[in-house]
Amino acid sequence: MRDYDEVTSFLGEWGLFQRLIFFLLSASIIPNGFNGMSIVFLAGTPEHRCRVPDSANLSSAWRNHSAPLRLQDGRQVPHNCRRYRLAAIANFSALGLEPGRDVDLEQLEQEDCLDGWEFSQDVYLSTIVTEWNLVCKEDWKTPLTTSLFFVGVLLGSFFSGQLSDRFIPESPRWLISQRRFREAEDIIQKAAKMNNVAVPAVIFDPVELQELRPLKQEKVFILDLFRTRNIATITIMSILLWMLTSVGYFALSLNSPNLHGDAYLNCFLSALIEVPAYVTAWLLLRTLPRRYIIAGVLFFGGGVLLLIQLVPADYNFLSIGLVMLGKFGVTSAFSMLYVFTAELYPTMVRNMAVGITSMASRVGSIIAPYFVYLGAYNQVLPYILMGSLTILIGIITLFFPESFGVTLPESLEEMQKVKCTHLIFRFRSGKKTRDSVNNEENPKVLITSF
Repeated sequence: MRDYDEVTSFLGEWGLFQRLIFFLLSASIIPNGFNGMSIVFLAGTPEHRCRVPDSANLSSAWRNHSAPLRLQDGRQVPHNCRRYRLAAIANFSALGLEPGRDVDLEQLEQEDCLDGWEFSQDVYLSTIVTEWNLVCKEDWKTPLTTSLFFVGVLLGSFFSGQLSDRFIPESPRWLISQRRFREAEDIIQKAAKMNNVAVPAVIFDPVELQELRPLKQEKVFILDLFRTRNIATITIMSILLWMLTSVGYFALSLNSPNLHGDAYLNCFLSALIEVPAYVTAWLLLRTLPRRYIIAGVLFFGGGVLLLIQLVPADYNFLSIGLVMLGKFGVTSAFSMLYVFTAELYPTMVRNMAVGITSMASRVGSIIAPYFVYLGAYNQVLPYILMGSLTILIGIITLFFPESFGVTLPESLEEMQKVKCTHLIFRFRSGKKTRDSVNNEENPKVLITSF
């Protein structure tokens, strides 16, 4: 049978039908952005300290010194989750003793926030953290709540996808792979009518279809993504790539309010940097090999994130700039994964492969809030972990087969092999195998070499 692209070339590349499908698919994604990032403000954690009830008989001096000091980012600040034992300081206040002068505060007994917390309203008037008191010993509930929120986003994306499928026609290429030729031809005819182009008298040659009928129809399942060692390796590497890239993307997005300065401005900058990231990804995908550009932007993003720990504490704007550059690299890589993964797998399992890897990215978004939470212990720790993981998956990307300029595989047998074997041999001997030389000279050999 002739190549599908050759059969449907009369439709053109960017007619009304293609534009409609593109905008319908884009529209189905837009609500995810509003929902996904709203948690940045819904779960914001304001400055807080232990509440001292009005009924406590304390002088203004003892109220101001009711919380012990702790070291944070090189300076002494009131503790968020501890206070001096209220009965003791009330007794000192009644005796007229002054904190720090008459009483050594470091020797006083401490207790938890037994009367709740006082939350600053300088940035947030109310969040789920202030409403549900998700602080101190319950701090673990904040990232857990955020993770559950992303579980809800995942379910919402599923139903949104199901709704959009009612208006978006099935892929004719996939229908042909399922031997549903009549349905495929009907969709192509509707597309031709919408594009206002003439339809050939015969779209699919009956003789060619007759040749396909004796072939046994192949059913595929999710386990087929692990059918052979090579396919399983590509699938596992893809899952790791999607999941860890998603961790970096969502952790950087969720952490934007914790940066120095106005939280709303930082979130705006975090969103704005994605525009040049997507444009850059689009331009790079048009002309350069996939695995090298994805690895390159991951190395760039991870590298600048690791540099944040070297920035002096007073250079806050430099730190914010590095965070935005890291977000630029991770976002560019994330947007390229959809194209790269789709090109690696044949038609029969392409949707399944993109689906399982996209699900892995949602797992990454569920894990991401815990990376942000690590900033409560050390401000640069999340960036060290994200930068290291981003560089790691950049290295993993280099082991993928290249799909740029290579005909899309039509069956699992035509999938390319991973690069591990050739790279290991080169490291050991410093020489290239004959197969690797042939593959570099003629990339299409990879398609039919096994």
